[in-house]
Amino acid sequence: MDDSRFTHRTVWLEPDGRTVGILDQTRLPFETVNVALKTSTDAEIAIRDMLVRGAPLIGAVGAYGLALALAEDASDTGLAAAYDRLHATRPTAINLRWALDDVRARVAGLAPTARVDAAYARAREIADEDVAINRAIGENAFGLIETRHKAVGGNRPVNILTHCNAGFLATVGWGTALAGIFMAHARGLPVHVWVDETRPRSQGAYLTAWELREAGVPHTVIADNAGGHLMQHGQVDMCIVGTDRVAANGDVCNKIGTYLKALAAFDNGVPFYVALPYPTIDWRVADGVRDIPIEERSPTEVTQVRGRLPDGAVADVTVIEGSAAANPAFDVTPGRLVTGLITERGVCVASGEGLRGLYPERAAAE
Repeated sequence: MDDSRFTHRTVWLEPDGRTVGILDQTRLPFETVNVALKTSTDAEIAIRDMLVRGAPLIGAVGAYGLALALAEDASDTGLAAAYDRLHATRPTAINLRWALDDVRARVAGLAPTARVDAAYARAREIADEDVAINRAIGENAFGLIETRHKAVGGNRPVNILTHCNAGFLATVGWGTALAGIFMAHARGLPVHVWVDETRPRSQGAYLTAWELREAGVPHTVIADNAGGHLMQHGQVDMCIVGTDRVAANGDVCNKIGTYLKALAAFDNGVPFYVALPYPTIDWRVADGVRDIPIEERSPTEVTQVRGRLPDGAVADVTVIEGSAAANPAFDVTPGRLVTGLITERGVCVASGEGLRGLYPERAAAE
């Protein structure tokens, strides 16, 4: 299988070995623009302003951001300050904290003169590992899609609903929720994807639809509130979404609106799967509904939309005036509504027992 369409690197090192390159996702789907991150401040802005987004990619860029920071100040004070600044950019996605913790642990015992090279090396390893992990997630998801295809008769496409964006743009390569879909399409198993627009930032309409077009995967963009209707009428065979944090009890935090899709799927007997790599599991959070912090973003993301004007220009247009707007970026879906968690190690029940079954080293540590 030709992987090139699905393994586009979303973060990379430029030839100088220090500058970090990214694809500016705020410009998609209207234009493709690469951005060079030369300072730790550049990395902070890229994460906070969502030039990069998706929990795994945020983690990888955060790791590179810490390397950039150490190139500016490799002292203990510099390391601590950079860690705090980068961690504050996006509080919900746990991969960011995981990556920062990992790089900090790698360099903490080194002399300042050795820290920069060590940080860059570990950031590269994190990025490479993400691609390998996501391919494994895709293989496990493909198995579920293949089984579902047989269950619906094997004579029509599997209709899969997804929410937000969890393709290669949300990771370093392949994606999580979309990886199995990409594999199914490339291997000739017919699929069709219902793409939630995912307001307010429209990551589904802007990013997921763009990825699926690029890969040639049949898809249809729908309004966020259409999913339940489609499920009631038998037009959704399964749901696969990504996640920004999974609690130790199996609760899943993902883009706002995921909870409502899970409720509709549960009510209609539609399998609802969540795809994730191991760094997305937050073993320190016992109860996701109660304890996962929910990022509140700017109300302008609700009151404005981006689009192409009749003259061809791309602009942000105000659609709400004179009213207050709230913008919680995520919600938490209780594990009881999730059919299964798709990881690089396999598929498990969304519960503490299920997670520990796939990651027995965590059970041994408790």
